[in-house]
Amino acid sequence: MPLEHGKELSVTETSIPGLLLVDLPVPGDNRGWFKENWQREKLLALGLPDLGPVQNNISFNDAVGTTRGIHAEPWDKYVSVATGRIFGAWVDLREGPTFGAVFTAELDPSRAILVPRGVGNSYQTLEPDTAYAYLVNDHWSPDAEYTFLNLRDETAAIDWPIPLDSVEISAKDQAHPRLADVVPMKPRKTLVLGGHGQLGRALRSVFPDAEFTTRADFDLTDPAAWASKHWKDYGVIINAAAYTAVDQAETPEGRRSAWAVNVSAVAEMAKVATANGITLIHVSSDYVFDGTAEVHVEDEPFSPLGVYGQTKAAGDAIVSAVPRHYILRTSWVIGDGNNFVRTMASLAARAIDPSVVDDQLGRLTFAEDIASAIAHLLRVDATAGTYNLSSAGDEGSWADVARAVFALVGADPDRVRGVTTDAYFADRPDTAPRPKRSTLDLSKVAATGFRLDDWTSGLAAYLA
Repeated sequence: MPLEHGKELSVTETSIPGLLLVDLPVPGDNRGWFKENWQREKLLALGLPDLGPVQNNISFNDAVGTTRGIHAEPWDKYVSVATGRIFGAWVDLREGPTFGAVFTAELDPSRAILVPRGVGNSYQTLEPDTAYAYLVNDHWSPDAEYTFLNLRDETAAIDWPIPLDSVEISAKDQAHPRLADVVPMKPRKTLVLGGHGQLGRALRSVFPDAEFTTRADFDLTDPAAWASKHWKDYGVIINAAAYTAVDQAETPEGRRSAWAVNVSAVAEMAKVATANGITLIHVSSDYVFDGTAEVHVEDEPFSPLGVYGQTKAAGDAIVSAVPRHYILRTSWVIGDGNNFVRTMASLAARAIDPSVVDDQLGRLTFAEDIASAIAHLLRVDATAGTYNLSSAGDEGSWADVARAVFALVGADPDRVRGVTTDAYFADRPDTAPRPKRSTLDLSKVAATGFRLDDWTSGLAAYLA
């Protein structure tokens, strides 16, 4: 079969998700031909994921009919033919609804294919002296876990051009299991940092199979922790850990701790995510703004008032440079743990009449909504970037929230007395400054199809 020289560079989806066929231009003349085998900028523009190759391998086959077994590897690979021609067969051996799906195609120097992690691939040479090259995005390791399928599997029913009885097959390939006995390859793992906080607890119900860490078993500020994992096994990191002691951050010791956790540790996770193609999800705060805007949009310039806000803004800037990232900017977070709402409910039950700030405005954000939003953005493959996230509805003050809590637990809301921020903190001059307005614009996350309830209904559900 003559080599086709006049192709346009194109990427075609196949019947197996993530398995992408690439047609390559191969200009040539009487001296031979030339091709750009891997041109990152052009291929990414056509929808190919950024492979980030770390190893380049070449396989040479001198005889027609040389057949390689169906091996699913724990990394992605980009395969192209240098000389000759092959028949390729790919079987989805990943856990999920397309397990067992089959795709076949012929490859010559004008065609390549991106094989995602967990998709079994096999080749049969159709011409002598066939060589193919493959780029992989992880270093080969003897400890790597593979998944295999027998070349003769009746369910896959691959129509090999050269009958398998007529070709040489290794003893190992002969012994591989049929599809019914294959253990599917699991997807890359999700790692949750800060697994015992309010958000971490909410994430446990949404991501039950994730790996959750605490400060005791994974110290974000310890470089050894970041060197302790094989990061190619992870597909998502959710950073639910943060230093949130707003007032303590204004002290010399607190300032160091805030920068260590909210900035230096975030820089480490950003490096890990970038180097390994991991999606990094980072939870941010309204404290990155000074609260002078009536409604905060995602691209509003940072203007933090205190140390905590400064460290969160610095962390946001770092994460925004990660190719695959989501920053969820939240306000007034309420979840499973000690928080303002539980404090107000306790005061109401103990017949204590509180004074609550009434000149800071915003909306509550429930930890369960943050967890659901993270799952939603991953599921719909939303565009990377920053997304505001809080409950919907009219903005209210902390005093309004307190009165709503009192009413919902059957106490008289008029027992809550509103005071200004200055009056509330009059005897605490070392208190960190707070933004006066924390209301977030929600149109961007709504455009992805994520629905948020009014904070008052969310509060009722939370207290119930």
